[in-house]
Amino acid sequence: MKMYFYYGVMGSSKTAIALMENFNFREHGKKVILIKPSIDNRDGKFMIKSRAGLSSEAVLISAENKFSDILKEVFEVIIVDESQFLNYKQVEELRNFANSGIVVMCYGLKTDYTGRLFEGSKRLIEISDTIREIPSMCSKCEKKAIINAKYKKNKIIYKGNNIEIGGNEKYISLCHKCWVKGKIQEKDF
Repeated sequence: MKMYFYYGVMGSSKTAIALMENFNFREHGKKVILIKPSIDNRDGKFMIKSRAGLSSEAVLISAENKFSDILKEVFEVIIVDESQFLNYKQVEELRNFANSGIVVMCYGLKTDYTGRLFEGSKRLIEISDTIREIPSMCSKCEKKAIINAKYKKNKIIYKGNNIEIGGNEKYISLCHKCWVKGKIQEKDF
């Protein structure tokens, strides 16, 4: 089968689309598993939840685990949310599942708040059969958003730990021009 990587900035409906795909495959009788990296604890330990209000239970994978450690049954479809947090070996393992006939669908961010590729996203871009962007608008000017800007007290942060879990309270989706300007206002949220 195929391996898909769908990426977009925060708020681009990646998770909502992943949850709808889960629903659609199940409606057609497919055996599906939803997985998310254990580092993502925003919506509860075993939950995937979209900003649109959709949610579903999920299985967790830690950076130390292999997918084969958590997949105790055979599935026809594997859907991974927040796939940017996967490591190189985990993405390779997903590729092997796809090669064996399983549909693998990964959803995640492409880059961190500094504009650099996440490890998982980099490998997904390198080896996925299909790579698609889920576009979204800049929160300031409504051009195409390309970066998840990290901010504090209305100022963009450009340095620090590249993995820091958060939502709208820490990040805002911006185009490159607005990101470079370095300032946001309360009304931009």
